[in-house]
Parts: sequence; structure tokens; C-alpha cells
Amino acid sequence: MKFDIDSFKELLDTLTRNRARTLLTGFGVFWGIFMLLFLAGGGDGLKALLGGQLSGFASNSAIAFANYTSKAYKGFNKGRSWSMVTSDLERLEKLVPELDVVTGQCQSWGESAAVYEDRKCDAGLCGTAPEFIEIETPTLRYGRYINEMDVEQNRKVCVIGREVYNTLFPGLGDPCGKRIKIGPAFYTVIGVDWAENSVVQMGGPSSQKVCIPITTMQAMYNFGDELSVIAMTVHEGYTMSEILPKIRKTLADNHMIDPTDEQAVMIINTESFFLLIDNLFKGVNFLIWLIGIGTILAGVIGVSNIMMVTVRERTSEIGIRRAIGATPKMILTQIISESIILTAVAGMLGILFSVLVLQGVELAATTDGVLKAPFQIGFWTALVTLVMLIGLGAVAGLPPALRAMAIKPVDAMRDE
Repeated sequence: MKFDIDSFKELLDTLTRNRARTLLTGFGVFWGIFMLLFLAGGGDGLKALLGGQLSGFASNSAIAFANYTSKAYKGFNKGRSWSMVTSDLERLEKLVPELDVVTGQCQSWGESAAVYEDRKCDAGLCGTAPEFIEIETPTLRYGRYINEMDVEQNRKVCVIGREVYNTLFPGLGDPCGKRIKIGPAFYTVIGVDWAENSVVQMGGPSSQKVCIPITTMQAMYNFGDELSVIAMTVHEGYTMSEILPKIRKTLADNHMIDPTDEQAVMIINTESFFLLIDNLFKGVNFLIWLIGIGTILAGVIGVSNIMMVTVRERTSEIGIRRAIGATPKMILTQIISESIILTAVAGMLGILFSVLVLQGVELAATTDGVLKAPFQIGFWTALVTLVMLIGLGAVAGLPPALRAMAIKPVDAMRDE
């Protein structure tokens, strides 16, 4: 059968004879494609959105902090308080060679306010080291981060968070070089961290942080050699989960704590968060494709059933065509072509509708012109789905086509 303009007109005429039936049949395919792609795009967007809540944090990191002991140990009663110190960093680097970066941070929350001219903002003060960017990477909008010279020389410089910037310097542009007051001291702003608040927070929201050199923090605020938290990453080829007991024992031994006391030496393993998200969305994606493909198959089966009815209604027509010289191959091609066109058109409309709906979702997920997560489906995903649908359309049209081929012209002429 030639696929010229007359052939297409004949196919369209056949499909539009009963418009209501054709529309209802195509709707099943349309809805299946829409559901599959909408759920796929939505799932990817939600994963990116949730992953964005962990953005900036190293996926192979862990954060340790001190808590009250829950077990008695070597003459010490349980319920004892303790603090991590600078020497813990050296012990971890020496006794846990699997660790790559080991750094500490001092924190003071709810006790200070940042002041610039007549504007005031509640802020958390964090003393940090340059290595901390390997744990929590800042998103610098202006300036730079704290460097080695700042730490060595105990400089009074700071990097402020987004909320602090918006409160103290609304509409003023680059604040670098300006001085803000925190408690009794003034600090020169050297950078603005534009990172959003993460689900993993080092003592408080990153947007409300004011970071200063850790040596300045220890000297100005009487921390001495104490550390609020210790953050670590592991070398490639190791996992944090494998060495957590070793880290806990190293810290516990330095402070006369039971190495099995997980309450005393609390460690947040961010690696497990990333693994949890990956496993969660693997299951979600499996369910999405299972539901979507199941819906599409239901629609395709509906196409096959309707084509069966159509063949039955056109028995006389097919008999006449056979009588005047139509070959079985021509009949087969016509029926399968009708099935493919019906599924392809319905499928393309489903793809278009899903793209439009996902575009609306993306607009809703855009804040200040910045897209938080891409919800749109990829080109190749849509193309593979369409090719799969055309293949299913051909398969759906095969049983009706074989039935049409089996019709004998003499029997067909007798059919009323």
C-alpha cells in the first residue's frame, strides 16, 4: 500500500466515521502518556528539589558533636558533659587515615545580633576554617570566603548569609569592605554566602550565619581550644558508614568516654541521607513507570478492541476490496496504519499536554527568576516514549489486521 495523500485521506476518513468512539479510544492512550511523563518529570523535579536541600554538603561527609554521656565509664558517672577540642582534629587525622578532610567549627547562636548603621539582624556566629568549604560549599554572590591568612592573623573579617545581607544591606549591592558590629567587635565584610537553608544545618540556618575565622572566634569569645562540631570527609574508595565506629572510638578515647556510647559522641552521617534519597527515588521511579506503562497498555488494549469492532463493521467493505484485487498485505497494512495513527496522534497530544503542565509547575517553582528544580521531561525521554507508543500501536493493530486478512470475499459479500 502506498502512503500517498489519498491513502492518508482514506485512513482519516475511516477514523473519523465514528468520532465519539475514536476520541474515547484515543483518550485512553493520551491519558496514559500524560500520566507517565507528568509523573516522570514530577519525580525528577522532586528529587532535584530535595537534593537541593542538601546542596553544598559533601555527599561523603559526617558531622560529630558532643552530648551528655549515657553510660558510666572508668569511674565517671553517666550524664557527664564534655566538649571536643582542637587536639581531636590531630588525633583523627593520625588514627583514622581513611579521612580526607578534618576540620572544626565554633558556634554561638541566639546570643548576638549583627548591626550596620541603624539596621539590626539576629544572626548566628560561626568560627570556621578555610577547609570547611570541602564540607559545606558556599554559594558566594559577592567577595570571597575565609582563607588561611585570615585564620593565621586572627583577622576580624566575616562572610554573611543571605538573610543577614538582605536585612543589613537592602538594595545596596556589594557590601564587601563595609563593617558590621557583632557584640563588642566590628568585622569587615569580605563575602556574601547566597546558599539556601539546607535540611542539614550546622547549628542553624546558613542564611542567618555570620562566619569569622575560627582563631578569632576562639580568642574573642573565650572558646579556648573548644570546638562545637567536627566535620569530616573520607577518601575515595571508602564509605563513612564503615569508619564511623573508628571515629567514635578515637574521640571517645581522648575524653574518657565509652566508645560504644553513641549518645555521647553523636555523628550525623550525611552520606546516609544521600543514599536514602537515591534509594527512595529509585523506588518512586519504578512505581511511576509501572503505573504509567500499565495505563498506556490499558489504552492500547482499548485501541485493539475498538479496531476489532471496526473490522467487524467493515466486513463487507473488506470483502469488496479483496474481490477487486486488494492483497492480504494491503489489508494488513491499512488496519495497522489506522492503529498506529490513532495511538501516535493521541500519544503526541499526551506529550504536549504533559510538557505544558510541567512548564506550569516549573513557573510555580521559580522564585526571583531562579528555578529551584527542573520539572520538565527530557527530549530523549519524550522521543523514546513516542517510539515505544508507535510500536505498541502496531502490535495493537496486528490482531484486528490478521482477522481482516482471514475474511473471505465470498463470505464477506453475504454479510449484512
